[in-house]
Amino acid sequence: MFKRIAVAYNESPEARRALASAIHLARTLGAELRTVTIVQGLPAHVDSVAALDEVVTSDRLEAYDKLRCEAREAALREGVQLVPHLIEGDEVDTFVRFLVEYKTDLLVIGLQHHSSRISCLWSTVYELAHGAPCSVLGVH
Repeated sequence: MFKRIAVAYNESPEARRALASAIHLARTLGAELRTVTIVQGLPAHVDSVAALDEVVTSDRLEAYDKLRCEAREAALREGVQLVPHLIEGDEVDTFVRFLVEYKTDLLVIGLQHHSSRISCLWSTVYELAHGAPCSVLGVH
């Protein structure tokens, strides 16, 4: 049924829960597993300062590298091979292009528990779910 699973992955607890569920599904179904982390460009006011840009970019890349290693190790502990992807661009459009390119069957996304920021986060999740060319599993 699901042979190619992608997980929206970042440093949030919601993404970690989604990853855990996706690892379990991938192991059970014998499916490919990929994490997708979207990197948005730096704000314009930061880009204008070259030295600060290098420091911020270096710190961000180090944090993303740590995320990829953590995800890969979590999957390996469960006997699942994981391919991490770090992609720059708009969250929704870039993600949808990835799903199409890799012929993804299932997108796993973490859902945030109720908070004051839920409307903002729900908007991105909602847009992604509607734009995804595959089934979507939301994980609490």
